[in-house]
Amino acid sequence: MTPNTRLQLCIKAFVRTNFGLWGTIRLHRSAIGADLLRAPLNVFLAPVLLIVRLLALLAKRLGLAKTSLWLSRRKILLQTNASRQVAQRVTDFIYGLEGAGLGVRAPRDAIAHEVAEYTDVRNAVAEITTSLCLLIAGYFIFHRPTPGLFSLIGPVAERRAHSLAVEQFPFGQGLGLAYYAVFSPGLDTWQVVITGIALALVLSVVTTFAGLIADPLQVLTGTHRRRLSRLLERLNTDDAHSGGLAREHVTARLGDLSDLALNLWRFLRG
Repeated sequence: MTPNTRLQLCIKAFVRTNFGLWGTIRLHRSAIGADLLRAPLNVFLAPVLLIVRLLALLAKRLGLAKTSLWLSRRKILLQTNASRQVAQRVTDFIYGLEGAGLGVRAPRDAIAHEVAEYTDVRNAVAEITTSLCLLIAGYFIFHRPTPGLFSLIGPVAERRAHSLAVEQFPFGQGLGLAYYAVFSPGLDTWQVVITGIALALVLSVVTTFAGLIADPLQVLTGTHRRRLSRLLERLNTDDAHSGGLAREHVTARLGDLSDLALNLWRFLRG
């Protein structure tokens, strides 16, 4: 058996154990608690991470290697308990390969950096999963695309205002339904704000536990295995600390950009 075959078998076993259904359930037990507060903050910090990574790439293109390296090492996202566990497991796996004669040649700081990047990409995939859930929910519930939070606030606030208006209609709910089928109830600013806050809290919970869906799917499709293989390849070449930008970060932000574009289009159309 060749070293590469042995390595792929080790990667496959690690991925199945840690990111399969039961593995990701055990992993997400640690997410109950403070991670529910960190997750929404990371959602807001994710665009900052993308900007910093783009600046690192630009600096690299301009030949500013030290600047690119400094930017790529910046810790933007808050480390959650789940991410900490992922990082520890991946780190232990990498160092455990040395005992099997499959160790990497990269220094410890490069390993730590690549593992941190790996966990950040996994967080981005959780955001992508949440956006897909929002999109599907929007089509089934509101019959319209809702790729992000802002697209969802309006329809939810309108439906909630309609329900309250029907319940409080002075001549009964039956007549209220008939009346508000013709006339739309007013929508106050405070209702929109409260709806936005409530949805943000709900989405933070969804994002925190999105890995329960995303991890097993990535195991089935081989995505986790390929991502870990690429990580090890970089650690055995000169690509570690390269300041690259994972496509998952870009994809996650496409949901935000499409959400803003969609709402801007609706606003301009009146």
